[in-house]
Amino acid sequence: MKKILALITAALFVSCGSSTSVVTSWKDPSETIASQNFKKVMVVALMKDEATRRNTENRIAATNPSILHTSYQFLNETTQKMSQEEKLKVLHDENFDGVITMRLVSKEKETDYVPGTTGVYYGGYPGYGGFYGGAFGGWYGMYGTGFYSPGYYDESTYYMIETNIFSLTKNKLLWTGTTKTLAGSELGPMVDDIMNAIKEQMQVDGSIAK
Repeated sequence: MKKILALITAALFVSCGSSTSVVTSWKDPSETIASQNFKKVMVVALMKDEATRRNTENRIAATNPSILHTSYQFLNETTQKMSQEEKLKVLHDENFDGVITMRLVSKEKETDYVPGTTGVYYGGYPGYGGFYGGAFGGWYGMYGTGFYSPGYYDESTYYMIETNIFSLTKNKLLWTGTTKTLAGSELGPMVDDIMNAIKEQMQVDGSIAK
């Protein structure tokens, strides 16, 4: 039990970020992640770019190397021509009992309207964050373009990432979720945000303890 809690809390979910949200999720109604007592879990980042794959897997696996292991050590150029059954045999021969996969499902663009800023500034006494009672020049400055600005449309790109947790011992999917992350973040912090959002969702649905 201690090992699986270490896997979930110390390894996968490192930091909190507001740029990621869980769009949808599902858990096996008869199982929980906490009950599996995983001892050796393979981390698989299904990315077309090999550098991104390795960096993503390293980011997750390095937090708990006694349990989490990168897939590229076992499934790489030398195993590309293997059948699915042969690849599964490699995992079983290496005594893996769980797998975490992450893949990019799609990139989506959204356009949001940002309202303009309007209002009247009265402020306060000098030294308390305002200009009330101060010189006219300082007070008048609050009517500049920084205080009054028109609304505008902002287009943002989001990554839709699917994360799955499998039990190899029971040969079944335990949990799956799709997250929505604002593009533009560095890879490491983005992976941390995704894992933290997943942790929070798994706490809500009872997969792990709060």
